[in-house]
Amino acid sequence: MKRYVCGVCGYVYDPAEGDPDGGIKKGVPFNDLPAEWVCPVCGASKDEFSPE
Repeated sequence: MKRYVCGVCGYVYDPAEGDPDGGIKKGVPFNDLPAEWVCPVCGASKDEFSPE
């Protein structure tokens, strides 16, 4: 699964890790994240992310 990078702060969303603090389980692909999900570091929206 592809990793995605936040264009604002550089945070990398890795599906293998998920976002446990944000309620996202391991194995959830970026495209399946809820529309309201935001970068856990800087709060940027999903549209600020690009494939690594």
